Amino acid sequence: MKIFCIAGNYRKHCQEFGMEPEEEPVFFIKPETSLLRNHYDFYIPEFSKQIEYETEIVLKICKMGKAIDIKYANRYYDEITVGLDITARDIQRRSREKGQPWFLSKGFDSSAPLGDFVSKTDFQDLNNINFFLNINGKPAQRGNTSDMIHTFDKIVSYISQYVLLKTGDLIFTGTPEGVGPLKIGDHISAGIEGRELLEIKVK
Repeated sequence: MKIFCIAGNYRKHCQEFGMEPEEEPVFFIKPETSLLRNHYDFYIPEFSKQIEYETEIVLKICKMGKAIDIKYANRYYDEITVGLDITARDIQRRSREKGQPWFLSKGFDSSAPLGDFVSKTDFQDLNNINFFLNINGKPAQRGNTSDMIHTFDKIVSYISQYVLLKTGDLIFTGTPEGVGPLKIGDHISAGIEGRELLEIKVK
């Protein structure tokens, strides 16, 4: 299984980090060991002093595809959920300054909590989906897929030009503005259109 993550896919998130939006999707890969399933607790790693959440819609690839035409891309994913691209921001900052890859800040164990998947047919318009993250019962991050720079179909098509997509692969499609810190004791809940799909505790 491969876990793809799209960087800088919401304009306001780009603005809060001083990035310019890219004309084509920019993606990186997390290892399978980064997945945190079944609402298991997330443990703050000792190697970072600044762990932050990034809430994202996640696509599940349902069949193998290579060089997929964008007009057929919607046939290659059938379920979606909400997930977190948890980032060691201090390590990412140092990596950026040195021109190094983001792997250490993005790919560590349990850095990709994953919610329960639901059928994409549950939603009338995939390009207009509200999703949310609450921390300790209070709003922390809000997003809508209508604000994405690159649509689900564009992302699937683009990645498949370079990497063979296989059944079960996951695509984290980018985070909106409002990312922030996690601390021990936080209770996280996240979902789509008011439906909670992910619940974890931070320890």
